[in-house]
Formats: sequence, structure tokens, C-alpha cells
Amino acid sequence: MLATVAKRIFGSANDRYVAKLGRTVETINGFEPTIAAMTDEELRGQTELFRQRLADGTKLDDLLPEAFATVREAAKRTLGQRHYDVQMIGGIALHRGEIAEMRTGEGKTLVATLSVYLNALAGKGVHVVTVNDYLAKRDAEWMGQVYKFLGMTVGVIVPNLTDPERREAYLADITYATNNELGFDYLRDNMKFSREQMVQRPFHYAIVDEVDSILIDEARTPLIISGPTDDKSELYMGVDAIVKQFVEGDYEKDEKQKSIVLTEDGTEKAERMLEAAGLIEGTNLYDIANTQVVHHLNQALKANKMFKRDIDYIEKDGKIVIIDEFTGRMMDGRRWSDGLHQAVEAKEGVQIEPENQTLASITFQNYFRMYPKLSGMTGTAATEAPEFFDIYRMNVVSIPTNVPVQRRDVDDEFYKNINDKFGAIAKEIRIRQETGQPVLVGTVSIEKSEMLSEFLEQEKIQHSVLNARFHESEAHIVAQAGRIGMVTIATNMAGRGTDIKLGGNLEFRVEDELKEVPEGPERDKAIERISAEIEAEKQQVLDAGGLFVLGTERHESRRIDNQLRGRSGRQGDPGLSRFYLSLDDDLLRIFGPQTAFARLMNKNLEDGEAIISPWISKAIETAQKKVEARNYDIRKQVVEFDDVMNDQRKVIYEQRAEIMDADHVSDVVEDFRVETIVGLVMASCPEGTYPEQWDVDSLKENVGEVLDLDPPLDSWLQEEAVEQTIVIERLQQLADDKMAAKKGALTADQWVQVEKNLLIQTLDHHWKEHLATLDALRQVIHLRSYAQKKPIDEYKQEAFLLFERLLVAIREDVTRALMRAYVEIQEPADIPMMPIGASVLPDFITHHIDPLSGDDDTADFDAGGALLSNMPPLQAPRPPMPEQAADGETIVAPASRNALCPCGSGRKYKHCHGQAG
Repeated sequence: MLATVAKRIFGSANDRYVAKLGRTVETINGFEPTIAAMTDEELRGQTELFRQRLADGTKLDDLLPEAFATVREAAKRTLGQRHYDVQMIGGIALHRGEIAEMRTGEGKTLVATLSVYLNALAGKGVHVVTVNDYLAKRDAEWMGQVYKFLGMTVGVIVPNLTDPERREAYLADITYATNNELGFDYLRDNMKFSREQMVQRPFHYAIVDEVDSILIDEARTPLIISGPTDDKSELYMGVDAIVKQFVEGDYEKDEKQKSIVLTEDGTEKAERMLEAAGLIEGTNLYDIANTQVVHHLNQALKANKMFKRDIDYIEKDGKIVIIDEFTGRMMDGRRWSDGLHQAVEAKEGVQIEPENQTLASITFQNYFRMYPKLSGMTGTAATEAPEFFDIYRMNVVSIPTNVPVQRRDVDDEFYKNINDKFGAIAKEIRIRQETGQPVLVGTVSIEKSEMLSEFLEQEKIQHSVLNARFHESEAHIVAQAGRIGMVTIATNMAGRGTDIKLGGNLEFRVEDELKEVPEGPERDKAIERISAEIEAEKQQVLDAGGLFVLGTERHESRRIDNQLRGRSGRQGDPGLSRFYLSLDDDLLRIFGPQTAFARLMNKNLEDGEAIISPWISKAIETAQKKVEARNYDIRKQVVEFDDVMNDQRKVIYEQRAEIMDADHVSDVVEDFRVETIVGLVMASCPEGTYPEQWDVDSLKENVGEVLDLDPPLDSWLQEEAVEQTIVIERLQQLADDKMAAKKGALTADQWVQVEKNLLIQTLDHHWKEHLATLDALRQVIHLRSYAQKKPIDEYKQEAFLLFERLLVAIREDVTRALMRAYVEIQEPADIPMMPIGASVLPDFITHHIDPLSGDDDTADFDAGGALLSNMPPLQAPRPPMPEQAADGETIVAPASRNALCPCGSGRKYKHCHGQAG
């Protein structure tokens, strides 16, 4: 009670903070007359002056008022737009590493220029993160006019750029890119073999546009780079054919947890059918030999009985494309892991692509937390404020609108079933269309979009459908959704990035209607005509009540509903929003107030009758809060588990960087050799034992296998006072002498290259295997909870032990490879040459998938790939190479079976002359 009274008198904490920022805006406004009086050249010269003052020790915060005033003036001269005072407040919040919550149409894209320019003065690069490639390119070109006017460089990262193009874009003062491109570039950089190949530079500052979509919705799944495994298409199709014969009594599914399991009867039925198909060994499905078949059976069950076409995925050009549940967008290039995508491909009868093995992965949470300063902007963040602070340490600041909001948000209408609801929606849309009021209809899935579209077609109501099927034309459809009588059906409005302007959008109409008209008087005259039409049409739409937003269903998250609502009432325009609900809606069916609520509705509602009640809206909001809390727990769990891997990832990536940067790594290799020898000796000759108790045969075998040495161990042991330290020192001396002889066959530079590449290849190979092990561990660790143990604590402990073993294995493998390999000098012409610094990464797949399912890591895939061209080929002593090239010269095996074959075929050695080995 007291808190409510205090809030009314003194305002909320957010109101007081915004008022405090307003004082800084007054200082900025004080610079405006001076800045406005400058010539273009003088204004451009401000950038160099600011940079000089920074170099002299001035702090960015002290430069802020003058720099913001400079950007405001540059925007006036290049874009014809002057930042409002509330936009200045948003810019200050961004500079302070906070999230600026600004309503749709308040000009977030323009707001970003303030903080971007100020932080780019340091010359360390600023990243502006967008939700799709279209917005990255659009904003880089649009806002780039301001930056370039002020003498700054602008880069943009989109798919299919070459490494040199990416490097150039990252070296720009300001770089626009999508979250996926940034994350994948980071992972790819840490698979490269030299600094020269890497494209990114150290992180400095990032502004995330649609921050809730990127850091909340998409953060539920990690970015993964993977390589293909063996083809198992026949197994997928065989299991799929069996699952299609299951009936409801054969399985139990929990839509809330998105899980499905076979019943006892279903298991027996599956065993008989799999045995008849010859897909299992013996008759017991759960025999250890049938583990893989059980796994694929479960995935096929999930694909057929849980995943729905046009909701979870669509078929496009013979491929299964995942649909983002929040934005309704196609997620091209992304695949579900653990055989699930293959199971869906088998279900739909399209070509089955091989499964993939993880080579590198990172969550968005851990990627973006690497930036020393991070900020964001969106129209809807307040409902997720606790998560933003807990995970990213960012506060949410609600920025007031420039003009008071005129939109009315009326109570929901509730119907008995979906047919009644859609019938009422169609009727309401017809009434609105006849008055000329534009209607934006929000749906939660493609299926619902198309179902509603059929209703409207039956009513002969003209409309446009915007969903993942028509992704290419979405900006054009959205841009014209505010025209007279326009009806637009949209599958979620998160991150669309295009304003709905009443009367239509001039830019898009010019692009659509005057595409063939060349520059000149005729085009100018046509643009004037279109502008006049838009102004006249805007007035008619205003008279009709502005944009009407009609929600056909509540989303799991209140934030998504608010994004839809926020499309209406832009910059003080009038508007209206209302949601239409039914008991058939997924949110109510799965999470909503069940039993008495449902019985009451069914009992008291007649067909076609609606209930409008604040109580129902409150009940729906309670259901949404439950789902939001559950989804937060899922994301938090993903972060907790990835934090464990992240600590290890940092160690591995830092070691890779140190190896690449070092002038030589001989000391590292020598330390590896010493530690390996100590480990071998102590394993067979434990501390505190006598020589007669030592396992000499085991020591001989291990020394021969790892060090390729045959020392006189028996005679050493006959000496008096022999100790482990003596054996270690003598083995070390023999190993050092052998390595010295190998080094003598090469120049110092060649040997450095050999050691560096071998270290990186070994590191990459074992890290890949370690990721596979951690994936498998994460999937089963929850079983420890049955023993009253906390899974995350158990995971940390197990992962630490695995990491220790990883480091031991890397040391031993590097030592083994160098001790057993021998060197042969060849003429450079005998080996296919590659330009120094050229990328030697293998082909891989980038995807962004469900974090709670693992990967089928069975591929023999070495990220080390081929060695650089200026290092001599390392050769293993076995197997012998009798094959000869066309010119009669003997083919010599490289050290890595994944290296290019020296015969010049362009294929890997293991797929060419190495097949016999």
C-alpha cells in the first residue's frame, strides 16, 4: 500500500532514473546552436578532435554531450531526421550498457547511432547486432550515411562472404551483423591455424537490436559447428515405417514437457516388428547391442507423434526447414541434432542428410558476455528484466514515448472452440475492412495462419499472409499493412524490423511501383504523386480509428503479445488491440487453468457466444507467467551447464592462440615430453615401491609404443640404488637425443612449423572428442538426482576429471607423434601447394539447435586438416608406401591421414593412397 502511494507521489524508480538522464539531455541541447553553425567539413572534423581528446586522457562520458549533439546534426543533414530528446535518453542508456525499452515506431535504429558513434571513437570496433541479414544490410546502408558523413568506416557481415571480406568488415569502425554470423565467426576463428586467417578482432562493445529476441528467445539453443558422419538412411527409413504403425495405446506423450515414451505394449510391439525387419540383434530391444536402434526409435516416435508439419517445420525444395516458434521464420541451414532431423526427413519422405558431429559450440549467453560492454534495445523487455540482469548484468530502462500513446487495449474475447473463434474473427475483420480500417492479425503458427486464411477466403475477404513460406517478401507486406482496408495475417511479429505506417510506406511503394522508371523529372513527379496519395490515405485511416491489431491466440510469452500490440499506436497514432481466445488454444490446453474453468466454459457457453471478462484475461496471464518461469529455468540450466564447458573452452582457445602467436613452441613440446615420460614411469614404477616390484614389461611396452625407444631397462634395474628419477632422467636423455637428430634434418623455421601444426591438430582432435563426451554426459547426468545428488554439481565434477584426462591425452599424443614420426625432405613441386595463410579448414555445417538433445558423434573428423604448404611432410614409419605416382616417383605418406594426399589428387590421404593403410 505504502509502495503504491510512494510511486504515485515520487514516480517509479525507472521514472526517477529517466528524469536524471534528462539533465544530461539539457547539456546536449546546449551544444546544438554551436554544432549547427558548423560547416560540413568542420562537423566531419569533430571526429578527429574527439579521438585526439580521448588519446589525451579525456573520458568517453565527458565527450558524450558534444558527441551526441554532433551525431544529431549529422543525422539532420544526411537523413533529414533530428533525434528527439527521448531518443537522446535512449542513447545515454545504451552507452551505459543498459537495455533501452522503446515502443515500436520510436526510432530505435536512429537511437543506436548516438552510442555507436561515441564508442567507435576508441577505434576498437563497435558491433551492431540484428536479427536477420535484411536488417543488417538495410541499417548499415541507412545509418551508414551518418557515420560516413562523420568520417567513420562501416562494414556489414552477411552469409557467403569470403574470409578477407569478413576481415575487412570487422576492421571497420562500425560493423553490422546478425547474432549467428558473429557467433559462428568466433567459433570458426578458433578452428583456424594462424592469426592471419582469423577475421575477428578483440571484442569491445556491442548493441543488440531486438535484444529480447536474440538474448532470450534464441539463447535457448547453442550455436554449433559440426561435421558429417556415416550415412544411416536405411535405418531411419526402416524405423520410421515401424513407428507409423503405432497407435495411441502404444505410447504416452507429455506435451508440456515435449516428451514421448513407449508403453509396455508398445515396447513389445516394437520388438516384434524390429526383429521381423532385422533391425535388432536377438529379441530384446533393450539389449546393449541395440542401444543405437532404441535411440533412433525414440527419435522417430518424437518426429511422427510430437512434431507437426507447418508448425514445427515445413518442407521446402525437398528439404525440411525448421520454423522458429517465436518469430515464425524459416531457420535455413539449421538442423535438429541427435538424429531428430533425419527422423523428420524420413517421416516426410525427403532425402535424408547424414547426422553431424560437434566440432565447436557456444551459447549466445557466453558469447555476448565476452564483450566488455554490452547494451540492447527493444520494444518489449520489462517482463524479462530479472533474466537480463541475472544472466547479462544489464538493467532495463523504459524510455517514455515522444508523443503519448493513443492505442486502446481492450479485454480478450473468449469462445468455446476454435471454429467459433475464427468465425467471430472473420466477422470482425469484414466489419473493420468495410470501414477502411487496416487490420493486422497475429497468429502463433503457420498452420493457424493458413487455417484463418481459409476462413477469410470463404468470406471473400481480401488479405495478405505473412509467414515463413513468404519470408522473402515480408518487409514489403509489413510496410503496406497500414493502408486502407488492408488485412495482413502475420505469424508472430518479433523482430520484423519494418514500421507499419498508416496510409502506406513511401520507400517501399517507390521501390515496388517505380522500379523500371529511371532517375529524372518523370520519376520525381511520380514520387510526389505517391506521397500525396499516402498523406490522403493516412487521414482516411486515422478517421477509421488507426491500425486494429487482432490476436488470434495468446503466446507462451507476454512479451510476444506485447510486440504484436505495439505495432498499433505508432508515434501517437490512434489504434486498437484485442485478443480472441478459445479452450482449444495450445496455451490454455497445455498450461492453462484446467478442470473447473473448462467445465464452466463448456457448460455456460452457447455455440458462437463470447465471454469478455478481466478475470479470464488475468487467468491467461497467470498461465503465461508459469510458462515464462519454466522457459527461464530451461535457459538458466543451459547456461549453468555451458558455463562448465565455457571455462574449459577458454583454456583450449587461449592455448591455441598462444601457440599461434609464439615464435617457437619447443619449450611446450619439451614440457609435454618430460611430463609424458614421468607419467609412463610412475604408472609402472609407483612411488614407494622397490625395483623388484616394478612392472618392467609394461614399462618397456609403453616406452616403445609412445617414445619409439628400446632402452636397456633390464641392465638399468640391475644397478644398485636405481630409482624412478634415474630411469626418468635416462629416458629423457635418450628422447632428447632422438629429437635433436630429427631437428637437424630441418631448418629452424621448418621445425617450428611442424611443432605448431602438430600441437594445434592434436588439440583440435581431442577437444572435438571431449565435446562429444560432455554432450553424452549432459544427457544422462540428470539420473544422478535419483541418488539425491545435484546434477549440475555432478556434471562439474565429472567434466573436471574429463578435462584433466584430456590434457594428459594431448601431452601424450603430441609426444608420440613427434617421437615416432620421421622427416623426409621433398622438392616443393612434389606436393600440391597452397598459398600461405590460406584456409585449411575442412567442410563443416553451422546450425542452431535444441540444447537439451545431444549429437551423434561417430564421425572420424579431424579439424586439423592439411598442414601448411611451407612445412615439410611428416611421415609415420608404418605402413610402407609401395604406390607410385604417374611420373614414377614414390608417394610419401603425410603425418595426418586427413592431410591432402601428396599425389596431387586434391583428396585427403585417407581417401586416396591411404585407403590401403
